[in-house]
Amino acid sequence: MNELEKMLSGKPYDASADGLPQKRAEAHRLCSLYNATYETEEEKRADILGKLLRHAHSSAYIQGPFYCDYGDYLTIGKNFYANFNFTVLDCCPVTIGDDVFIGPNVSLLTPVHPLRWQQRNIRFKPDGTAYDYEYAKPIVIGNNCWLAGNVTVIGGVTIGEGCVIGAGSVVTRDIPPNSLAVGNPCRVLRQITDKDDIAELINKI
Repeated sequence: MNELEKMLSGKPYDASADGLPQKRAEAHRLCSLYNATYETEEEKRADILGKLLRHAHSSAYIQGPFYCDYGDYLTIGKNFYANFNFTVLDCCPVTIGDDVFIGPNVSLLTPVHPLRWQQRNIRFKPDGTAYDYEYAKPIVIGNNCWLAGNVTVIGGVTIGEGCVIGAGSVVTRDIPPNSLAVGNPCRVLRQITDKDDIAELINKI
């Protein structure tokens, strides 16, 4: 099993080996190019995003700035929208469903570092190359979810379809479908029901 295979399977891996630094560098280059474009440069933005995110639906819209580690391990469904400063560290697969809204400054973070500093600190190979041991856990976000501004989702979490995650939340555990959840750590407040229909509010306008 090479280091890429270890990374994607959630095993401890060496991020300095088997072409991983080159893959990250290319993704970071494409992110920089994308972030330097104007919203009106639609064809240019689509071309860059197509090279960076090969598993994103063509209808996905990312405002930018946008940052990811690889891009290849991020899957995005149709009618996706992400606001400013969307960050995805896709060292393990990140899967986002259809009709998902992402607020500003949202981060999806799959990497995990050892708790003990003896295992976490930087090491050096005989040739002087620096490396560390880390591992990652996948993230899944179901259809029809809204993650409000400044939400952070930690590796290993699944957010069920139809959820709303309140601003500033840090999601460290699974959230069941159709939940309104907030806080750090994020906890379910209640289920979202027909009583939350916006029709009554619209009628008052």
